[in-house]
Formats: sequence, structure tokens, C-alpha cells
Amino acid sequence: MTQDRQTLKTALRDRMLSLEAEELTAALEHYERFVKDAQLDIREHYDNSEIAEARENADLAAAFDHPVKDHHSKIDALETLDFSMTDRVGPGAVVRFGGRHVVISVSTATFDHDGISYMGISPQSPIYQAMKGLEKGDSFMFHGKEVVVDEVF
Repeated sequence: MTQDRQTLKTALRDRMLSLEAEELTAALEHYERFVKDAQLDIREHYDNSEIAEARENADLAAAFDHPVKDHHSKIDALETLDFSMTDRVGPGAVVRFGGRHVVISVSTATFDHDGISYMGISPQSPIYQAMKGLEKGDSFMFHGKEVVVDEVF
């Protein structure tokens, strides 16, 4: 059973890495497109609309710079995080509670693996802070409700 859970944790980490790589690729494509469109060709004179459009594209490129850095950071975190087996809620743990499955690592959109929906949550998230260090069977309060930790590995 422990080996199956470790295999599952590895598969979840790999899936999250894949999702972040896809998001990074999309963010880079947007960034590069706007950077390209922000560059003016070599001429002496430009009309105001050309300069304004180039500036707007430069601003959009700058806006896409943050997601690029964010996805790089998430990939780095996933690659270096310890996903070994654990019985306490902490970074690298998979936790089941209230019908939800979360991976304590980086925040992600919900994703499916073998018919089960998972979500990556950050150690800075409020729900993680509420259940940090707990074990299977322990409970915590979140949004005024008592929640029981059903499983941790």
C-alpha cells in the first residue's frame, strides 16, 4: 500500500509539473508575441499611433512577464519539494478531507488523475495554515466549520 501511495505521489507531482510546463509555454508565447510587437522597425519617423501601439504592447509584455516568472518558480518548487511518504500535513503531502484531495506544494487549478480530482495548494494558503502538522483523524476549523483529515500520505 505504501509503495502504491508513493507511486501515486510521484504521478501527481509529474502531472503538476506537466500542467505548469504547459502554462509556462502559453505565457512565454504571449510574452514573446507582445515583445515582438513592441519593437519598432528601423526608420527615422513614426506616427503617434505606431508609438502608442508599441508602448501598449510593451506594457502587455511586462504584464506577461509575471506569469512567466510565476510558472518558473512553481516548476522549481515542484522539482525540489520532498514528496516522500508522511503521516503529517506538510509540504509534499497529499491530503484528503471533506471529499477533496489536495497536494501541498504550489497552487494549481483542479486536475484529474485516475478519476479523482486533485488541486495543488500552497503552504501559504489559509486552509493549509489551518491543517498544518495534523494527522489522519485530526480536525481543524475552516470558515466556521469543523473539517476532519481523512487521509495523509
